Amino acid sequence: MKRWVVVITAALFVLGGAAAASAASYKAEYKLSTVLAKPMPWGIAGERWAELIKEKTQGRIVVKQYPGTSLVGGDQTKEYTAIRQGAIDLAIGSTINWSPQVKELNIFSMPFLMPDYKAIDALTQGDVGKEIFKILESKDTVPLAWGENGFRELSNSKKAIRKPEDLKGLKIRVVGSPLFLETFAALGANPTQMSWADAVPALSSGAVDGQENPLTVYTVAKLSTAANQKYLTIWGYVADPLIFVVNKEVWNSWTPADQKAVREAAIQAGKENIVLARKGLIPPNDTLLKEIKASGVNVSSLTPKEKEAFKKASRSVYDKWAKQIGPELVKKAEQAVAKRK
Repeated sequence: MKRWVVVITAALFVLGGAAAASAASYKAEYKLSTVLAKPMPWGIAGERWAELIKEKTQGRIVVKQYPGTSLVGGDQTKEYTAIRQGAIDLAIGSTINWSPQVKELNIFSMPFLMPDYKAIDALTQGDVGKEIFKILESKDTVPLAWGENGFRELSNSKKAIRKPEDLKGLKIRVVGSPLFLETFAALGANPTQMSWADAVPALSSGAVDGQENPLTVYTVAKLSTAANQKYLTIWGYVADPLIFVVNKEVWNSWTPADQKAVREAAIQAGKENIVLARKGLIPPNDTLLKEIKASGVNVSSLTPKEKEAFKKASRSVYDKWAKQIGPELVKKAEQAVAKRK
């Protein structure tokens, strides 16, 4: 009996020593990158994830958030490369911003593929989402959970936009994605690529006429007044899911228990983020949209027929990118949207 006590005690000592050694190899602080800061839902999600990680690991893993993609000089399109290279430890990233490095992420930017929130969920929570995660896992990153930036609506300082012809000649700020540039060019606009850090000053000065972003960004950034974006078009042409990821080398340096804790923290923060990103936008609780209208903004909510005109005008871009993304993945996405409950 005494011999077994000695053996068990020795085993516990070894395990405890291994855990202590592992904990000792942890960084004092891990860097978390996000594009937007608090009080926007994206920024809140970053703060919440860091908070939950510290709580669930009993302080073994301490995370500091760096908003504004400041770890890559504000260049959103370089964020995913920096994660793979280890310059960033964790990130809550945009499928749009990472699409130049991961072509399959362009599936979420296919114009008018997702008509409603159920369509977003059908993709992220179904086979398409699983396939996307497998692709990211093959690229030195560990995807953990989905979040949401939201449907991207169109605003400008010139006029109401209800048909493709209304966009002709307007300078519209877009993110650094070829698909966005081609979509707006097909619709007759003059798309101008720039980071979000440069976008607000450009809108305020009139260097560009409009932009497209979720309504949470539009309202928190006070674009109607700060950037004279008095005309808003609700068309839901694309949505921007967010992905919680960790650099693979960093992930492998943690104990299985801490990996589990970080994953659970990501899933919880992601769910909270999605609720916040949709708050006030889904009838009957569409208070955010009502507040925007009440503030004097000219809001054009497109009818299905009006949306169809934009969809038709951008169809050539859709067909071209379906081949680049992968016909099988696009077909799987279309089927998931069609079968959504």
